[in-house]
Amino acid sequence: MDGDRVDIDGGIMEGVSAGAGRAAGPRGRRRLSGSFSPQGGQILRVSTALSCLRGLPLRVRRIRAGRSQPGLRPQHLMGLEMIRDLCEGKLEGGEIGSTEITFTPGKIKGGTHLADTKTAGSVCLLMQVAMPCVLFAASPSELHLKGGTNAEMAPQIDYTLMVFKPIVEKFNFTFNCDIRKRGYYPQGGGEVTVQMSPVKELSPINLTERGIVTKIYGRAFVAGALPIKLAKDMAAAAVRCIRKEIRDLYINIQSVREPDDQAVGTGSGIIIVAETSTGCLLAGSSLGKRGKNSDKVGIEAAEILLKNLKHGGAVDDSLQDQLIIFMALAKGVSRVKSGPVTLHTQTAIHFAEQLTEAKFTVTKSEEEDPSKDAYIIECQGMGMINSNL
Repeated sequence: MDGDRVDIDGGIMEGVSAGAGRAAGPRGRRRLSGSFSPQGGQILRVSTALSCLRGLPLRVRRIRAGRSQPGLRPQHLMGLEMIRDLCEGKLEGGEIGSTEITFTPGKIKGGTHLADTKTAGSVCLLMQVAMPCVLFAASPSELHLKGGTNAEMAPQIDYTLMVFKPIVEKFNFTFNCDIRKRGYYPQGGGEVTVQMSPVKELSPINLTERGIVTKIYGRAFVAGALPIKLAKDMAAAAVRCIRKEIRDLYINIQSVREPDDQAVGTGSGIIIVAETSTGCLLAGSSLGKRGKNSDKVGIEAAEILLKNLKHGGAVDDSLQDQLIIFMALAKGVSRVKSGPVTLHTQTAIHFAEQLTEAKFTVTKSEEEDPSKDAYIIECQGMGMINSNL
């Protein structure tokens, strides 16, 4: 594969099966087509991170071609520039609105790396693109990320800390994440510091036993000009909604007003986590916005959590796609039981298979209970070795 540039079509709107689009293009380049995640950044994140890790030059064409504003948005560009700087690579076509980029990776280095979306673009999505790369650096890394900590169309930073972190660390690495400041739509201004040490290789994971729900807890927050009453209303509405389905568990949702010196702008939201007897974590979350009733915010998060509990999977819908790149890089077979496979996850699987030797299969889970709609995502990982260590 080395030295052979990978060509990716970033504009296909429908999910494409993992076997599609493998025909060779001109001069023997592999041409890939793939499904497209709702906000358009998934193809860029997965393919540039894997290009960086594998040392594979990459071209992505027709970036977000079907969107009302095609091409790179500020947070996509920031992610690309961050990956370029992490590995001292070369990026061509890296400007707002660009619909084609070429990326030539160099050697991944540790140290301090800065990225600022200068908007409310999600710091969590910046983490998603950088984290797999710095795991295979030569020395520890510190990522200073600025932007939105609680943004629409992306995991909230609370989700990253409460659900993503404990689960992804099962791949046998750890990281610290310190929220310096929270930032909300539209101005952003949040600041997060992530510290990670490199690993020799990643272990596979097995998340197939859901167990029973033992705890439900969460956090309802307001910041800026909003009164604490709104957080209490969100929490109360969420508890009422969950109580209709789950009567016998204590539900502990804290209502918080973010300190003024630790938040930029005005925002509100809620996250609710269910923890199970086998250590699984599933969540529902929602953000407030102008004109949206606070009860509705709480109910929305509760309904997402209940939906995630109903399908019988061991991971929720927001986590499944975030695990794919780690499953592809790990040594050995990873198995994850999830609900119906999302378009995000189909996209991540498609490009992970194209850019690594990993092989994925998705099969319907053989449940005794026909009301459950669960699937097993299995991956024979490529067993990436950190040659720097």
